[in-house]
Amino acid sequence: MYWIALQASPDELRPAWGWRALQFTPRVAAVEEALLLEAEASERLFGDRKRLLRRLLKGSPELQTPPCAVGATALVALALLRMRLRGQEKPQEIPDGLPLDTLTAARPHLDTLERIGCTTFGQLRSLPRAGLSRRFGAELLNALDAAYGQRPERYPWLTLPSTFDQRLELQLLATTAPELLWTGAHLLTLLQAWLQARNLGVLALEFEWTLDLKRVDGKLLPPTEKLELRTAQPTQDMKHLRRLASEQFARVKLGAPANHLRLRTLETVPWGGLSTSLLPEDNRPGEKLHQLVERLSVRLGEHNVLVAQPQADHRPEQMQRWIPMRGAQRKELAGANDALYPTWLLPAPLELEVRDNVAWYGGPLRRLARLYRVETAWWEEGGAVLRDYFIARSEGAGLVWVFRERPLQFTNEYRWYLQGLYA
Repeated sequence: MYWIALQASPDELRPAWGWRALQFTPRVAAVEEALLLEAEASERLFGDRKRLLRRLLKGSPELQTPPCAVGATALVALALLRMRLRGQEKPQEIPDGLPLDTLTAARPHLDTLERIGCTTFGQLRSLPRAGLSRRFGAELLNALDAAYGQRPERYPWLTLPSTFDQRLELQLLATTAPELLWTGAHLLTLLQAWLQARNLGVLALEFEWTLDLKRVDGKLLPPTEKLELRTAQPTQDMKHLRRLASEQFARVKLGAPANHLRLRTLETVPWGGLSTSLLPEDNRPGEKLHQLVERLSVRLGEHNVLVAQPQADHRPEQMQRWIPMRGAQRKELAGANDALYPTWLLPAPLELEVRDNVAWYGGPLRRLARLYRVETAWWEEGGAVLRDYFIARSEGAGLVWVFRERPLQFTNEYRWYLQGLYA
């Protein structure tokens, strides 16, 4: 057998390491101050024992690498972990050379055993079993047999919850919303471990804090207050979520001091992993665009950070509308004439002066090329439109994009409009 013992402290991070360990083996148990993993069945999947242990301890930036030990049985691995934490050297003979004070079942009897010169697993095992059972009970012998692999070890195995909903007590009462972030960071670390174990990405989550008072100045308070966070793309990046939470909490005023903080997921989707590329320009370090937009939207207000939303319309001024970028569905404009569109499109077409059937803008316009014709029906928004688009040259403005609006009935009079400018 191959057992791994991890120190699982502080207690707030024990579930995080337990859920992470479930990615490598389904047999994970929390025993006293440690997490015990039976990983023999996972060796072939990860290559060998060293690779499995290396990947397990790699963790994430939010999880510090804990001390660990390995052994043929769970109690041996736990004993070696306890020796390592105390700075003791590993004995040459294992398990015979392990000190008895590393065996939990032997701790109530250490004084008696030391008086008879019994301080190691091997010395205890050499004593008559019948006398040990009468003097110390069967529990000590059962634990010793389990340490030597002569008795099966049974533990309550951890299971991964189907939904994330965790609640922590604050060490001190929080009087301002930013003071909740320290405990919120622990909850986000737990969330990341749960998402990785479930192979999910989070789109929406909710913080909820419990108020310590029921009334303030005679005014009845609700028992809890909430704050919701949403992202445009599913994520497992807790660094980005902490930034969003920091921006949001900076604008929240607590109704009263808070004593507990709860975090739960509102919307999750299957996680497809991070997209990678072999091109250096696609792997630039730094914050992603959608993450920057989400932070700016929180800081400046959603209606102050806008993006063009493509519309299914042939008229250039109707091809897009400006909506809050946070959460917007981005689409690419496609068409044969996209490459010929001007770099600057006017918000609305500008009607031009016409002299002798020649449009003027910084001088007479000389048509260079006809691009295409646009026609819309009377039932569409804005009514019927009949346009011919051209690229033209202006003496004062250079290359411009204009169109000639054809009347609905035949006539030789046309109205000309400026639609855009070329850089």
